[in-house]
Amino acid sequence: MAWDFCTEPEFEEKLAWIRQFVRDEVEPLEVLFPGCEFLPPDDERRAILDPLKQQVRDRGLWAPHLGPELGGQGFGAVKLTLINEILGRSPWAPIVFGTQAPDTGNAEILARFGTPEQRAEYLSGLLSGEIFSCFAMTEPQGGADPRVFTTRAVRDGDDWVLNGRKYFASHAEIASFLIVVAITDPDVPVHRGASTFLVPAGTPGLVIEATHHLVGSLPHEPGHSLVGFQDLRLPASAMLGEPGQGFLVAQSRLAGGRLHHAMRSIGVAQRAIDMMAHRAKSRFTQGSSLADKQLVQEFIADSYAELVPFRLTVLHAAWMIDNGQQTAARAEIAVCKILTAKLLKSIGLRAIQVHGAMGLTQQLPLVNVLLGGIALGLADGPTEAHKVNLARQLLKGYAAEDPQWPSEFTDVRLAAARAKYGDRFDEIPALPRDRA
Repeated sequence: MAWDFCTEPEFEEKLAWIRQFVRDEVEPLEVLFPGCEFLPPDDERRAILDPLKQQVRDRGLWAPHLGPELGGQGFGAVKLTLINEILGRSPWAPIVFGTQAPDTGNAEILARFGTPEQRAEYLSGLLSGEIFSCFAMTEPQGGADPRVFTTRAVRDGDDWVLNGRKYFASHAEIASFLIVVAITDPDVPVHRGASTFLVPAGTPGLVIEATHHLVGSLPHEPGHSLVGFQDLRLPASAMLGEPGQGFLVAQSRLAGGRLHHAMRSIGVAQRAIDMMAHRAKSRFTQGSSLADKQLVQEFIADSYAELVPFRLTVLHAAWMIDNGQQTAARAEIAVCKILTAKLLKSIGLRAIQVHGAMGLTQQLPLVNVLLGGIALGLADGPTEAHKVNLARQLLKGYAAEDPQWPSEFTDVRLAAARAKYGDRFDEIPALPRDRA
């Protein structure tokens, strides 16, 4: 098992270019086109975005999460982490590099499970950033718990007829298509009775009932929709994968998506620490700079001390994936998912405090760091559910023992030592003899 904490010089050059490019060319888009990341590009935005995207392509960095067969670079998960932690600094960077969620995961679903016609119609647009998509899974009555899903798809001749509702269907208003999880066999456990469908925008029976925005979002952002399906008819070819494979299809994107969120969160947290440190060095109050105040020093030290092990955890999960340990990496990815929300909330709150009242205004992006942490504690399944699943997974590796006396109980260990060493010692425990 080899461990290496460096990358080859050629790739480090790419990372250096990405750092400068994001800082100089991408971050200005945040104030030029605020909240427009997921709007279909108009001529004004296209005039600026297209040349930036072309520079990324010319550097061989477009869609770095994908393999070469889909127009990506096949960098692997560790290198993708090193890229994404830079891209995480700006909400525009994933758009410019072709790595924006949920479209990255939906593109992978299309590539793996879509028909040639579906791939021809939608995949190239997703990979080029010309269109956006939606993944509709959660429902208003039960959130992310699939056991209470009520959206149904019923076979009618060669077609499927879809009825139900989905909530928090992000970007549904601007999506060219939705990927929808529906129950096709209610008589078996849900993990064998759900299927996944591709629903083109504009399909009769597809109704966007409402769109809700997170606190702090701008009115023109796509938001998160309540979507209704009213006798929506789909051809059999609209099913992605086989009947009953809905969760296999969904998990093909969700596990990677959780890790990608964690990768980008490294950059979000680092930018907040940078802002905190700059403010501390620049602000003079109560006779000295904020950087001289021990509580502010504690804020900065605690933030960095949280970020370093989190980053290593994400890199370790990525390393496991690169080394073919996808199944074992499930526990590591769950840890990343659990820690991501905690990291952003704690660092975001400290950064706001150091900036004072200004940190709460829209003049600074720090509230978005804090709210982003809260949001990522809910996205792709609530943190509590991941803790439960992680604990169950870990407990499988342990066996029950005597309920009265734990195996580490001293008398139990003494009995084991006597059984192992027999009469080699006059007395157990064998204590040092008097040297006098």
